[in-house]
Amino acid sequence: MALADRFLTLRRDVHSGEVLARGGDPEAHSILERSGFVPVVRLHETYHRLPVGLDEAEEKRLATRAVARLRAVKYGVDTDDAFDTDRREPHYLPLGSSVAHLAERIRDATSSDEVADVLTELTASHDGVLVALGEVLAATAAFYQDLGQPADPHTAKRLQYLAEHRLGVLWSDLAHMRNDLVDRHQDHPQRRACTAEVGPEEREASAVCACPTPPPRLTTSPVAAPAAPAPAHPRR
Repeated sequence: MALADRFLTLRRDVHSGEVLARGGDPEAHSILERSGFVPVVRLHETYHRLPVGLDEAEEKRLATRAVARLRAVKYGVDTDDAFDTDRREPHYLPLGSSVAHLAERIRDATSSDEVADVLTELTASHDGVLVALGEVLAATAAFYQDLGQPADPHTAKRLQYLAEHRLGVLWSDLAHMRNDLVDRHQDHPQRRACTAEVGPEEREASAVCACPTPPPRLTTSPVAAPAAPAPAHPRR
């Protein structure tokens, strides 16, 4: 991310009266959303606003909390005096970070057994991540069912469909892949674990591992334009 993405403005818009936050990178956007802001995506810009229907005191509370959270992780925030604060809220890794760590384990894996272990965390039939996600969808569907607006029962049915069909297909495919990898017991041909050991035949005394030298980086340099062809001699 560019350095400019570490800076945001969080102010009350003079035209609409809304409290708007502009700028920032995806991490900043996540902090804003966890602080109650709503993302607004337009063709040429993306920004965040506070929910509609709040009184001024609640808007101030949410905006001030967002400023405190952003500055706690070193974002620069240009804000109105009403939302400025010296308070810094402690920053905790969100639940999604734990799931994202599974991807890191797969990237570092050198065998089918290691990847199977990770996929098991997703597909375990009692307490896997996907089963838990299905429970979240089902609970949200039950909440919408009798919420009172005309479209709410349709939203509930949509959530039930996603849980039973779309999520079910994803779980089934990943479970099949997990079971396939469990039976393979295969090392990845292009990956190997680094033992951090150097054999006695190593010529470089400063070497700390026996991993092969990485391939040289290709550098591109400007290619000279081809010379113009010599003019043809007129025939006699």
